[in-house]
Formats: sequence, C-alpha cells, structure tokens
Amino acid sequence: MKQLNIFTAFFRSSILGYGGGPSTIPLVYKEVVNTYKWMKDEEFSEILAIGNMLPGPINTKLAGYIGYRVGGIIGMLNAIIATILPTIILMIVLLTSLSSFKDIRWVNGMKKSIVPVVGVMLGVLTWQFYQSSKKGLKTPTILIHLVVALFLIQFLQIHPAIVIGGLLVFALCQPVKVASSDDQNTRKGRAN
Repeated sequence: MKQLNIFTAFFRSSILGYGGGPSTIPLVYKEVVNTYKWMKDEEFSEILAIGNMLPGPINTKLAGYIGYRVGGIIGMLNAIIATILPTIILMIVLLTSLSSFKDIRWVNGMKKSIVPVVGVMLGVLTWQFYQSSKKGLKTPTILIHLVVALFLIQFLQIHPAIVIGGLLVFALCQPVKVASSDDQNTRKGRAN
C-alpha cells in the first residue's frame, strides 16, 4: 500500500503540474505534507532549499529523496517513474496533436490562463514557508533575507542556487545558543 501511495502522490502532482518544476512544487508539498503526512512543513522546506542548489529538475530530485525516505530504494524508483511517466505520455500524445492546434485562439488562451494559477500556487507556498520561518527567525531577519535575496537574484543576476548556498553557509556559521540549566528552570517555572 505504501508503494501505491508513493506512486499516486507523485503521479498526481506530476500530471497536474503544468509548466515544469516550479508549478509542481506546491502539488508535491500538498501530497507529501498535507495528504500523506510523510514529513513536516519545515522538513519539506529544507529539502526544497537543498534540492534547488543541486543540478537537474527539482521535481525528480524531490521525488527521488522523498520516495527513498518513505519506501527505500524501491520507493525512490517508484516515485521517479511516477514523476516522469506523465511527462513522457503527455509529450507523445499532446505534442503530436497540439502542434496542429497551436495557432487556434482558445489554445493560446488556455496556455496564457495557466500562468496566473501557477503564480498563485507559488505565492501560497511562499506564504506557508514564511509562516514556518517565523518559528525560528524574527520578522526583521526574514525581511532582510528576502530583500538581499531579491537584490542578488533580480538585479545582480546571481543564480538562485548560489544565493541559497550562501544562506545555508551563513546559517551554519551562526553560533548555536545552548540553553543553560537556569534558563530551563525559569521556563519550567513559567509553565507551572
């Protein structure tokens, strides 16, 4: 049953994710975090950040890792096949038929109408990541990271993987605050 769930989750997100990797991320998130509860919100955002740094399509990287984590080697292969199978089928079927209809007005309208939907899906996912990041960071720190990342990516044309890698290195270099026994006793006293 677990292997069937892995296949279903990644097949569904891949078949509905029009436009490639960015459009499938919210769908994979919904399947993995909300539907099957294989991981928590924070774990998914960490995997997504690391996956964005690595070369290749994000959807297959997420499928490979999550499939392996949930179902071992067979789960990994199952998830990757479920991810690429819809693309193969749709490319064979749709590209042969859509090439003859590409100049029809309603086909162009359909292609253009999907772009805002993908934008909304990415916006919702961004908002959820913002909400989860507030647990570990204060809002001014989040806004500084956002502005710096936007400036580096949009205006200096630095690749997003380099920005993500830099933020990960920055986070690793931060000193870890270890709670002393006095702090823990104070918290216990407040709880009582």
